[in-house]
Amino acid sequence: MALNRDGILSDVDHYYSEKLREHGPTTAGVDWNGVESQHLRFKALLNVVAEKTSDFSLLDYGCGYGSMYEYMQARWSSFRYTGFDISEIMIAKAQELWRDDSAVWLSDETQLGEYDYVVASGIFNVRLEHSDEEWLEYILQTMHWMNDHSRRGFACNMLTSFSDEPFRRGHLYYANPMDLFAYCKTHFSRNVALLHDYELYDFALVVRKDTT
Repeated sequence: MALNRDGILSDVDHYYSEKLREHGPTTAGVDWNGVESQHLRFKALLNVVAEKTSDFSLLDYGCGYGSMYEYMQARWSSFRYTGFDISEIMIAKAQELWRDDSAVWLSDETQLGEYDYVVASGIFNVRLEHSDEEWLEYILQTMHWMNDHSRRGFACNMLTSFSDEPFRRGHLYYANPMDLFAYCKTHFSRNVALLHDYELYDFALVVRKDTT
């Protein structure tokens, strides 16, 4: 059976739009526990950006209301940021918060192009009523999309299958980090990092492309 990607995206759109309506532009509004853990995830994902790089382009795929943009501003003086989210109210909130900045905010995937880096934080966590098999196929398809739209590399994170059983939630997806590491090595690049050492119940995959 073919993957119903449109159905998945519609469900995810509704879930996160309701979170923002309920909690506003806060970490709870994008379904995270707090700022500190959110920043740990950003730090892990942004390892994909080569050291001493400046004036690079980055797509934040699933940007929410733009908290990664704020995080990046404190670390790089020159970069071109595009934030994409399927939730139109998330994008509207980001545009409101960063009205005077140069960031680009989009909710139409057809408007996206190619970037030096593509990163995605948290978009693979909430599978809702979709099966594990369907959700994994969605993850793999999305990773291929990220690879196709990045020149220098991409990074994403997921909840780990090593999460303690009592703390798991039925509507969330817990991925096997070794399986996905092997998939990335096989399909995308020989330069892949699996980061599973930042004290949270998730991991990051960092895929760097050989641009020499």
